[in-house]
Amino acid sequence: MVRLNEIRPNEVTVEAPQPTDASLVFIGRIHTPWTSRLTCPRQGRLDGPICTIEIFEPWVAALAGIERYSMLEVLYWLDQSRRDLILQSPANDGSVRGTFSLRSPVRPNPIGTSMVRLIDIDGAHLRVQGLDCLDGTPLIDLKPDRCQFTPLAPPQAGDDERAAVTARID
Repeated sequence: MVRLNEIRPNEVTVEAPQPTDASLVFIGRIHTPWTSRLTCPRQGRLDGPICTIEIFEPWVAALAGIERYSMLEVLYWLDQSRRDLILQSPANDGSVRGTFSLRSPVRPNPIGTSMVRLIDIDGAHLRVQGLDCLDGTPLIDLKPDRCQFTPLAPPQAGDDERAAVTARID
């Protein structure tokens, strides 16, 4: 069950340090049908509702060429999420997992990301499907889907590097 700000059994919070090492400029705002975290989907669906991404000036010109891609990666700031849980109980059964092993919006830097289908563009507004955030969510960035994107710049050192041994994670 989705929750607002309660702490479940065995969850652990920390006192988060004051942010001092980065600053973000929100480049737009996301408009969705969801106004409550209790009704917002946990994962976006490519057949979900059509939502609108509004790009602010002076960033509108940065949309040039984006229509070449049917899929976009959207990064956004989950401004209503808490930032202090390090162990979470997503099943609410008392068992916990580390925040970095979950896709929960509750994280030290609450950055959300969704792969969306681009429906169309009208000036500073992109209509998309696949979002899972609240109406009014601040937009951090847009990128073409890495599977559809081929670098335009000339190759550089490191582009073809491969690991000598495949690491195993148990």
